[in-house]
Amino acid sequence: MKRREFVISTVMGITAPFAAQVKAFGSSVVFAPRVENIICTFSKTFQWLGYDDLAGFLADAGYEGIDLPVRPDGHVLPGNVERDLPAAVKAAQKHGLSIPMIVTAITDVAEPFTERILKTAADQGVKYYRLGYYRYDGKLTTQQNLDKVRSQLEALCRLNAKYGLHGGYQNHVGANVGSPVWDLWYLIKDLDPRYIGCQYDVRHAAAEGINSWPLGFDAIASHVKHECIKDYVYAQDNKGRWTVKSVPLGTGTVDFKKYFTMRKKYGINGPLSIHYEFDPGDDESLPAKERIKRIMPAVRKEIETLRTLMKESS
Repeated sequence: MKRREFVISTVMGITAPFAAQVKAFGSSVVFAPRVENIICTFSKTFQWLGYDDLAGFLADAGYEGIDLPVRPDGHVLPGNVERDLPAAVKAAQKHGLSIPMIVTAITDVAEPFTERILKTAADQGVKYYRLGYYRYDGKLTTQQNLDKVRSQLEALCRLNAKYGLHGGYQNHVGANVGSPVWDLWYLIKDLDPRYIGCQYDVRHAAAEGINSWPLGFDAIASHVKHECIKDYVYAQDNKGRWTVKSVPLGTGTVDFKKYFTMRKKYGINGPLSIHYEFDPGDDESLPAKERIKRIMPAVRKEIETLRTLMKESS
């Protein structure tokens, strides 16, 4: 069996009852990909690769899907979404991958590209997207800020329902909306979890509350449909200040055994996106093929580690 055919049959889970019929026609593949527990990677780190080279590289590394940035300075620019997102999806399918999730800068239904992005994503079989970030306005009280954001999320929830998409807000370390997961819980707890929720990031949750993150996870678990996966340690920078530093999976502070045990308990089984926020050993001065060869061991190691961590918690 050729590598591409093997990857396609593995990704699709041909014997599973939900699998769609797969037909290969030369360099193209037509299928309806699964999204349950599919392991993707956030392609921000690899935007120097075109769609076809990106998909081939990730397929060779053992990935099943791509978490594609569709935002300003992203792999797909919002103004070109109708042309470029289908091209990216086609390239992914050629190599036996899918694009079940994208990353956007969307925060409001009234933004110029919001509906164009969501409609195109739905047309291409994308099921999940990450929203942009909301920042606290210091001129408003915390409650006023949250009420303002909630009205925006309510409108997005209605638009997501129109297209059958789930918009997830990433909790992120810092002092913005969603940095303390409890403000995110307040925003989404009464909204339909089929269409709005959280793209949960255990790395950022643990960095903000190393002992309390399970409480926040428990509170918003019903609205978690897709996830970011990465690890961290606390380290001092060159000025002696303590900061959060990203490291390869399994080498940092995140208690993945507890996380995946809780994930299973809550029945969360959406796509997972590995983020490369540490240096995988890249050298931008090298030609693309040499760069791929150089970073491939680290990229393969991440997905192998993730599968091991998930298995150990099963």
